[in-house]
Amino acid sequence: MTRVWAREGHIRNGGKEVKLFTSAFSLSMHNRIVMAQRKHLDDFLRGRIIGRLECGRTQLEVSEELGIAQSVISRLWQRFQDDGNVSRCYSTGRPRVAMPNEDRYLAVTAKRNRRSTASDLSRQLSLATGTTVSRQTVYRRLGHIGLYARRHFRCVPLTATHCHLRLAWSREHAL
Repeated sequence: MTRVWAREGHIRNGGKEVKLFTSAFSLSMHNRIVMAQRKHLDDFLRGRIIGRLECGRTQLEVSEELGIAQSVISRLWQRFQDDGNVSRCYSTGRPRVAMPNEDRYLAVTAKRNRRSTASDLSRQLSLATGTTVSRQTVYRRLGHIGLYARRHFRCVPLTATHCHLRLAWSREHAL
């Protein structure tokens, strides 16, 4: 075990000084700080954890291999199973009604049927997934990805052929 000492809310581990969030700390034989040090996991490490769990390792095995508390592994695995996401997404405010996969469903549906209105898309999402979202939410979510003007047409837009045929008809029947 290397020399570890604490002073004024900091701990020196080897040559690295780490700020503590709490004054209580304990050490293990593998030169790990068990309680005192809190740091966020980077995306690569989160991916390694999920990969090992998907390979069939237990949460306890993964926590011992990587030196991370088992509760952190458990929360990460639960979040991955719930919504397929492992990135940190702590936010304040009202929770989102539609999940990212439902946003993707909206985008695909809107691209397939360009003339559907936001109300139609809201109805389709509700029937497909059971998630009820308002017309305004659909309009806003599609606006984030660049799909605008989800309003119903007052009249059918004319193609170039229709325009020429109507003009020819009006010239024939002009007084």
